[in-house]
Amino acid sequence: MRIIKQTNINFLKQKTIAFGISLALIIAGLASITMNGGLGLSIDFTGGTVIQVLFEKAPDITEIRTNLESNGFGSAEVIEFGSPNELLIKTDIIENTEDANQKLSSALGNYKYEIRRVEMVGPKIGSELRKDAIYAIIMALIGIMIYIWFRFDRYYAVGSVAALVHDVFITLGIFSLLSKDIDLSIIAALLTIVGYSLNDTIVVFDRIRENIHKHSKERLEGVVNLSLNETLSRTVITSLTTLIVVIVLLLLGGEVIHNFAFALTVGVFVGTYSSIFVASPVMIHLENKHNQKLAEK
Repeated sequence: MRIIKQTNINFLKQKTIAFGISLALIIAGLASITMNGGLGLSIDFTGGTVIQVLFEKAPDITEIRTNLESNGFGSAEVIEFGSPNELLIKTDIIENTEDANQKLSSALGNYKYEIRRVEMVGPKIGSELRKDAIYAIIMALIGIMIYIWFRFDRYYAVGSVAALVHDVFITLGIFSLLSKDIDLSIIAALLTIVGYSLNDTIVVFDRIRENIHKHSKERLEGVVNLSLNETLSRTVITSLTTLIVVIVLLLLGGEVIHNFAFALTVGVFVGTYSSIFVASPVMIHLENKHNQKLAEK
């Protein structure tokens, strides 16, 4: 199905504007991360306790939050969990003593409730999870670079990885700007974004490779523009159908997967953008630089 007829957009002519937009977003994100003393990490990475509480009647979240603070749970995060009657309390306090339970009972006031789940993550485990998350993303990027290198060439590989790093940095920057915590589900979302963006980039690169053989006398810039226009309809359809799903998750999925769905929503936009305005321009720059050195020799 083609919802966009054959276009003749000069995408590469806009690369300077696109570079400026990307640079501004990355700088804003890095500035926010620096000013906040790093990314906001959930207890998955810092250690702490998660308590799931089911109430007989829907509680006043503001009152619960105030009571928790006055009882020594100053860093507690309280979110609705699936229904107004159920809350998820996250705190960086790691203790399961009689005193801690009494403080929690006092904070929950006169509400009738049932504790459904208590999970504790020690600081050592949180630190290990943080390292594992970083290694997972780095290893995914290295594996992708090797795959693209063998399937296309090294300049295509660098272009694709540049686009993926761009996507990860912008997504993390947006999370920092919006003061959203990073947990394990966000790491899963980042790896999903990497896969989604890579798929888009490979489709474009495949078409470029085909058109290089068909239009061998054309300049590389012209071939890339032609390929981007030929794959535009497919890119738009794929992005729209994916967005429909993730936006439904974002709006109706509840608080538990809200940040995960938000990360995917950002990732679809950024991944589509980078496959057009980052991966291909970087590849062209490196190919032209290589050819210029060969010509000088």
